Amino acid sequence: MAITFRDGVILGADSRTTTGAYIANRVTDKLTQVHDTIWCCRSGSAADTQAVADIVSYHLNMYGIVNNEPPTTQTAAALFQELCYENKDQLSAGIIIAGYDKRHGGQVYSIPLGGSLHKQPYSIGGSGSTYIYGYCDAHWKEDMTEEEGVQFVKSALQEAIKWDGSSGGVIRMVVLTAKGAIRHLYLPDNGYTGPGAK
Repeated sequence: MAITFRDGVILGADSRTTTGAYIANRVTDKLTQVHDTIWCCRSGSAADTQAVADIVSYHLNMYGIVNNEPPTTQTAAALFQELCYENKDQLSAGIIIAGYDKRHGGQVYSIPLGGSLHKQPYSIGGSGSTYIYGYCDAHWKEDMTEEEGVQFVKSALQEAIKWDGSSGGVIRMVVLTAKGAIRHLYLPDNGYTGPGAK
């Protein structure tokens, strides 16, 4: 999932990867950096989403070199959308793009399975998202502080992990602002541990 807040965007995800009923990896990193201040959340086929993210990252780096300026989040979302739509029959990829740029501030875009592109104040995806539409709708509010945003994402992901058998492990988060990216890691029971603890 990804949300906009007062100073930027927050991305969050669980860390469980499954092959049928078997947990293939319990500490996957589903949050992928595609440029300096642009990240994506990946759901669906890990192979498909990793390949798409790698291709987009390459094109965004080329864009930065050719145009001598960093790409916007909108540019990244358009690249993701083109790849996902053109290959929609072959891919199983649900992607959420979130980033911060000086021109537009924090933005969130989602690309579901068909390859359509949607700009949203917040977006949820993956198998666990079906369990938290109501929770997010009830608790979402515009212009949250960073602290409120982190708590919203954390609580929503805890609900998804609780109800969905294909979600689990740790909660990973990235907070993107004008200052850059800060990563958070929350263990299922013990609260927050790691860098940036207050």
